Amino acid sequence: MTADVAPLALSSVTLTLPSSAGPVNILRGVDLHVAAGERVAIIGPSGSGKSSLISVAAGLERPTSGTVNLFGQDLARLDEDGRARLRRGRAALVFQSFHLLPNMTAEENVAAPLEIARAPDALPTARDWLAKVGLSSRLTHYPHQLSGGEQQRVALARALAARPILLFADEPTGNLDSRNAGSVVDLMFDLLAECGAALVMVTHDPVLAQRADRIVRMADGKVVEAAA
Repeated sequence: MTADVAPLALSSVTLTLPSSAGPVNILRGVDLHVAAGERVAIIGPSGSGKSSLISVAAGLERPTSGTVNLFGQDLARLDEDGRARLRRGRAALVFQSFHLLPNMTAEENVAAPLEIARAPDALPTARDWLAKVGLSSRLTHYPHQLSGGEQQRVALARALAARPILLFADEPTGNLDSRNAGSVVDLMFDLLAECGAALVMVTHDPVLAQRADRIVRMADGKVVEAAA
């Protein structure tokens, strides 16, 4: 990807899903452009399409129509394996549910994606990133031995250890109390600054949204306001 190519660009994206009551229009002609290093917060009421937008933008869900360009490539031209290869090492995801592998230690959870990508020194890199999030003393702990805040910090270390170009975060503090949420948010923005990564973040928290460079408001599957 060249420097002048945006990490993410969506054009006229729609998403319609079947249901017992008939087709449901989830996204209705969404346009979104994210520049290199830009932090974008997506806000709006529940059911407005925020999480679906993340899924489509990251190539986890195929849009019904429209174009999604991730790192300059049209995702419609790639199969599932191709989309996974495109994301690998360049896009990362953090969710409110931590999605740690229960049979792996904190160190192994962070190292696993690096090993899949055949990155050198996966374990030392994992230890380094766990140190960055303040968990050097928890390397050999399993997820059930960690607090919610610690698990989310492991998830954040795992996401950023490959130094991605773009981080997708869907309610990254949704399962945390206010003290742990503040700590995780501070870490996330500090580490994003270190990586120089762009951020697309879904949040219900207006205080967290204000930390972004730009806020995009959604309603009824549409972008209704995009303010700097």
